[in-house]
Amino acid sequence: MTVKTRFAPSPTGYLHIGGARTALFNWLFARHNKGQFVLRIEDSDVARSTEESAQAILEGMSWLGLDWDEGPFFQSRRFDIYRVHAERLLDEGVLAYRCYCTPEELKERREAAMKEGRPPMYDGRCRQRSDAPALPYAVRFKVPPGATSFKDLVKGGVSFDNSQIEDLVILRSDGTPTYNFCVVVDDATMNITHVIRGDDHINNTPKQMLLYRALGYDVPEFAHLPMILGSDRTRLSKRHGATSVTAYREMGYLPHALVNYLARLGWSFGDQEIFSPEELIEKFTLENVGKSSGVFNPEKLLWLNQHYIKSSPSGELREEFLSRLKALGVDASADPRLDAIIKTLLERSKTLAEMAESALFY
Repeated sequence: MTVKTRFAPSPTGYLHIGGARTALFNWLFARHNKGQFVLRIEDSDVARSTEESAQAILEGMSWLGLDWDEGPFFQSRRFDIYRVHAERLLDEGVLAYRCYCTPEELKERREAAMKEGRPPMYDGRCRQRSDAPALPYAVRFKVPPGATSFKDLVKGGVSFDNSQIEDLVILRSDGTPTYNFCVVVDDATMNITHVIRGDDHINNTPKQMLLYRALGYDVPEFAHLPMILGSDRTRLSKRHGATSVTAYREMGYLPHALVNYLARLGWSFGDQEIFSPEELIEKFTLENVGKSSGVFNPEKLLWLNQHYIKSSPSGELREEFLSRLKALGVDASADPRLDAIIKTLLERSKTLAEMAESALFY
């Protein structure tokens, strides 16, 4: 079996640090196992997705050196594939059904259930309908009774009672597919063998496993990564500082420093702190991914960045250094002292932005 992983961000903003780590772990797992890494842009939510965000994600991935073997695929261009799969389930008449409930009716029932202390789940009232009125309808998946269990490659055994999963909509009344359905069809048709993602997706896993089986596809293996937290141990957000790969690039961090730091944020290999990309590929396994959340430490990332700047041959930094000087109004491209100047600044510069500012002295 050829190992095949994927990174599937939604283009609703820049490449987040948490997303970059997920991409890195997928990339490392594929490279370690001599497999393939797929990039897929999950832009099925057309209202929130932007071309600018998609481009920023692609640029962030390229800057980090996370090359992909297939893609980028865009969900918005695959709607016909999803509809064919939904119609197949509907035609079989056992695993999917038409739901004629209006959004207003569904909202009213949810609110009533919450007032009565019941879970605000769909009550399945269209399951048994045999009539076919000429009305708009959504397509729902019929969740079977029982339990859905799997062995997570990070968390261990996980089990869900199917009675806690409502009959999920797979095709909306306007014909657009929903997230969970798109993901399953994509992963199945792209032959993804390992789904490595954040553990905020773990509640989606039983729904997706049921859909794989209903469609007759093999279920991939799952690995859910603990979230990255800020210093106050809440989910990493802008209040903790910069959270996008683009921001760190603009601040003058080196890509291999950020890759090294993200690799160690939730994964370890003994006490080793500094890894080349080749070492990361050689040593990375999911067995060494921790079960608890990693805490983002900006000071440690800055220390790593300084280490990589200090260790870089001056020629490697020349182009970026000149670009940053030019942004400060200085063209030093013809200065014969350039390499010597860079060497004097390597030891004491924590970022390339700081290095350029310090060079103004010359």
